[in-house]
Amino acid sequence: MDHSVHNKLVSFIWSIADDCLRDVYVRGKYRDVILPMVVLRRLDTLLEPSKEAVLEEVRFQQEEMNAVELDDEPLKAASGYVFYNISKWTLKTLHAAATNNQQILLQNFNEYLNGFSDNVKEIVGRFNLKSQIRHMAEKQVLLDVVEKFISPNINLTPQECEDASGNKLPALTNLGMGYVFEELIRKFNEENNEEAGEHFTPREVIELMTHLVFDPLKDQLPLTMTIYDPACGSGGMLTESQNFIEEKYPAVGASRDIHLYGKEINDETYAICKSDMMIKGNDPANIKIGSTLSTDEFSHMRFDFMLSNPPYGKSWASEQKNIKEGTEVIDPRFKVQLTDYWGKVDAKGSDATPRSSDGQLLFLMEMVSKMKAPVNGTIGSRIASVHNGSSLFTGDAGGGESNIRRYLIENDMLEAIVQLPNNLFYNTGITTYIWLLNNNKPERRKGKVQLIDASQLFRKLRKNLGNKNCEFAPEHIAEIMQTYLEFNEVERQLDANGDAIGLASKIFNNEDFGYFKVTVERPDRRKAQFSAERIAPLRFDKSLSEAMEYCYGEYNDKVYQAGFLAEQGKHITDWCEKNDISLNNKAKEKLLDTAFWLSSRKLLDAAQTLMEGVGEAEFTDFNLFKDKVDAALKASSLKLSAPEKNAILNAVSWYDETAEKVVKKVLKLSADKLAELLELYSCEEGDLPDFGYYPHGKKGEFVTYESSSDLRDTESVPLKQSIYQYFLDEVKPHVAEAWLNMESVKIGCEISFNKYFYRHKPLRKLEAVAQEIIDLEKQADGLIAQILGLTTHSATV
Repeated sequence: MDHSVHNKLVSFIWSIADDCLRDVYVRGKYRDVILPMVVLRRLDTLLEPSKEAVLEEVRFQQEEMNAVELDDEPLKAASGYVFYNISKWTLKTLHAAATNNQQILLQNFNEYLNGFSDNVKEIVGRFNLKSQIRHMAEKQVLLDVVEKFISPNINLTPQECEDASGNKLPALTNLGMGYVFEELIRKFNEENNEEAGEHFTPREVIELMTHLVFDPLKDQLPLTMTIYDPACGSGGMLTESQNFIEEKYPAVGASRDIHLYGKEINDETYAICKSDMMIKGNDPANIKIGSTLSTDEFSHMRFDFMLSNPPYGKSWASEQKNIKEGTEVIDPRFKVQLTDYWGKVDAKGSDATPRSSDGQLLFLMEMVSKMKAPVNGTIGSRIASVHNGSSLFTGDAGGGESNIRRYLIENDMLEAIVQLPNNLFYNTGITTYIWLLNNNKPERRKGKVQLIDASQLFRKLRKNLGNKNCEFAPEHIAEIMQTYLEFNEVERQLDANGDAIGLASKIFNNEDFGYFKVTVERPDRRKAQFSAERIAPLRFDKSLSEAMEYCYGEYNDKVYQAGFLAEQGKHITDWCEKNDISLNNKAKEKLLDTAFWLSSRKLLDAAQTLMEGVGEAEFTDFNLFKDKVDAALKASSLKLSAPEKNAILNAVSWYDETAEKVVKKVLKLSADKLAELLELYSCEEGDLPDFGYYPHGKKGEFVTYESSSDLRDTESVPLKQSIYQYFLDEVKPHVAEAWLNMESVKIGCEISFNKYFYRHKPLRKLEAVAQEIIDLEKQADGLIAQILGLTTHSATV
């Protein structure tokens, strides 16, 4: 649809709100009337030509057939659509019969709405249209609104017509209808200062997606096919896919049967989508309302093609209860089978859920769960999904996002990713990407992923549409498709200024995106010494130390008197609030509980007893110090739990690189156990210190050391590289006493477009920069002289 025609139509509809609703609704509520009325008028124009045929069918069923209930199918056949209206009214006849009486109009309008088939009644209900009609009638504006929508100056019909002056008004196609709806929604969101959670996908982006999905199979497209969008919005992705196939790849000598399926959570956009399905003659029952993530509406189905632009940056925290119980994933769509570093598979499955603040990858996994297996020569399934950059790299190794990427790549489903230009979408200016998935790759693509950077391939719009300031031209789509279909690598081109232009493409092996994340440990070296100052903080629980220190400083030993702190409760909690100390109810209860204070003092008393037994000498060997503490414990009647003992030891010890290493265990390994360990790490016995096992005393005896959490580090090692060799090359030369913690190894996966497509831009020559500075200074001098009135003529540069 021509943008100028589209803008005029939107402006006319927008003016209806300003002309008729200004004194009846606040601006934020205009959409509650305008959007359903646009849908209603569209349906009304489609049914007008067949009105008499439908009424004749009603008369026939009631009078000739004596039907108690009307039969849907003949009525649909009479209307020519999958919906109908059995009332005598159209919007034009409603207006003509009203004679300026709003109550008559309201009564007739309700009769008109009740005459629709059930599928349209559901749409009316989702829009809450009846209450809006009633409110407008009460405020004496309903007639004006109807008059505006049937005006000859607006064409919401699929046929070309003339306005009151005889000028031609172009037909409004389903494509045009999509633009009208989405532009109205965008304008309403702007009016309400809302962020548009639903991203309307520009039609040239959908065109690119449809080419990517369908072109490679142009000679294999089945006569009967299913297309699915789990976040279908107003249905543009579905209907445009259908249009693309019917226009570009019509079946030769046969008719093609295309079934569209979708789900949408928003009542308003669901109603728009369903009405669009009905207008196109598709089955509106295939469009479901509700959360795709919470309810697997199509669990029994598998689809040939799936295209979607799911919401990104949108929290799914409210839906977690349907997906996870605690940390365990209970929805099979979001669990995957992955092996760990040792080749073992978790029987429960690996977590494939992203962080709760962004659920876009859940929609991708929903589509993956609906892929058809490519058996018996079938095509399998192809998916195109739009995402922002976070889907490429967020999440650590072993986390949900990384697991999703790893699962797709290891199972050879990821075929290509196309980076799109910024500001291509109406509601966001961020960088976006099309992910193309295929579970039946051709031979030359197996084990490989193609990355295409089309971020510099665009033409500017003459007028911005929201954030959208550029678009793909047909030649841009053709260039992307040629690069994709030919499976070519294309070098990045630079202009005279060193800026990137045109398209770039690279082809990678699947394993290029994977990495091992391994922890590198260093031994803990500790000094220790008992002193009154070091054990004093044991009087206070760590989680409440600041508040407890205040209380003790304020009240001294009164804090140990039963009920005293409870009496001071308001004063204490007021002090905490003034000092920005946030306490939940449980923490407040502890802070004012005498028994809690006594338990902390008991730990301090125990430390004082141990200090008396061990003395206040400084130890450079923490192992010896621990032995002294154990002896003191044994000699006294103290009973300490392991956490209590560790709390005391931590209070009186500190890291010092000159101290002795802290021994964790001394292990005695039999010949079989030693051989098993060497096989596990694929190393020689002399290499075991690099894995944390140090020879000690007799053969087969090894010592392990406690690691320092402060000195702990992690390394990311490419999948193609040996972790041990990487350690020897990159770590050991710099930190001689480090060792690998192989039990920590996790496998991660990320995709970095910036890294793969980065091209260094040479610095400008010093002479050129200096000359530019001189030129700017000359311009500035002349400008300042003019401003101050020091010269009457223009400055000469």
